[in-house]
Amino acid sequence: MKVFLADDEIVIREGIRESFPWDETPYQLVGEAPDGEMALPMIRDTNPDIVITDIKMPFMDGIELCRILRSQMPWIGIIVLSGYDEFEYARQCIQLGVREYLLKPINAEELKEVLDKVSAQLKAERNTFEHAASLRARMESGGKLVKEKLIGSLFSDEARVEDAHGVLNQLASMGCPVPAHFYTVIDAAFNPTEEGQEAAAVLAESVGGTVLSSPGRVGTRFLIAGDTAEDVEERAYSFATSLSHELERLGSTVIRIGIGDIVGQPEDIYQSFRAARHIRHLLVERTDEKAIILGVREMGEPADEKTPSVVSDAKLYMAQNFTNPNLMLQDVAKAVGMSNSRFSTVFSQQTGQTFTEYLIYLRLNKAKEMLRTTDTRSSQIAREVGYNDAHYFSYIFKKNAGITPSEYRAQYQN
Repeated sequence: MKVFLADDEIVIREGIRESFPWDETPYQLVGEAPDGEMALPMIRDTNPDIVITDIKMPFMDGIELCRILRSQMPWIGIIVLSGYDEFEYARQCIQLGVREYLLKPINAEELKEVLDKVSAQLKAERNTFEHAASLRARMESGGKLVKEKLIGSLFSDEARVEDAHGVLNQLASMGCPVPAHFYTVIDAAFNPTEEGQEAAAVLAESVGGTVLSSPGRVGTRFLIAGDTAEDVEERAYSFATSLSHELERLGSTVIRIGIGDIVGQPEDIYQSFRAARHIRHLLVERTDEKAIILGVREMGEPADEKTPSVVSDAKLYMAQNFTNPNLMLQDVAKAVGMSNSRFSTVFSQQTGQTFTEYLIYLRLNKAKEMLRTTDTRSSQIAREVGYNDAHYFSYIFKKNAGITPSEYRAQYQN
């Protein structure tokens, strides 16, 4: 089970990181952040099973982080830490589906007990489809099947494009947030189909109504609606990534996801669907074991020597700025003109590394060079390569290199 930690107090993060016996348990600490704003893109990047978060944090507090995770990544188990024993916090946490609410300080034994409890809950949910069956029963009530058929009619080859306005108005009368200003379509294929469709429908329902789903022959189609083209793009790539993660958790294979054009008129939704379906058909020929997500915009972007690819631009920007301890995914995405979710997806698909993994690679490469060629103290090297916390730098170094910075220096300088 992968665990992510968000807390603005360095001493708390260090205590959990250093005093908890991670190597002796089935848990892996995959990342940490001092506030929710920094944590969110890192959570999307590292895809943890469990998030431990403080309540009181700057920029984005734990309550807001929980609310976003509940909406966008509902399968994550959340454990809340707080030094404030107030009923209002506990009540909000319960409403947001938080698994456990603990008061600081906690010891390693107490944390292990809570992690075991949450882990058992998650495994039980993933190993059985009882929860999916109950959710499916809930979906079938209140006209859910009618909604699915209406949504599916937008993607039918027999449908007339001029009927799209009528379909969207019918959906609006049933409480769906359409018509909207912009749309795009996702066409996803996966195996096994039926179980994946159940999970896909539940996920679409959990994100607040901006994603509408309709089962297809080999997977599920989704209509993404939003107020701006940028908003729709962010939602589409974020949802596609969340969908692939959830399907992988449930054991699905051959996950192929195509994202169509962003369109501004209801009659153009079918055009977006055809583009998404075309991409999905092309992806079927790929033999990659991992899930593949590809958007129509990536299909048309040149990557020759005259026009550097987005990934090349991103790597150059990161190489020039990795020493900045506040460098975040959103900074690089903005520099290359992409939404956060689209950049995260494109970068990992094309490089085989997440943004976080590549940033660590750059920082540790520089650190190793300094350890080999200088007598600079390890704590100073940590600051110079982008880590304000020297203990966290040592933890990351050993986790990736297998030895501590001082052991690495001794090897090479001797």
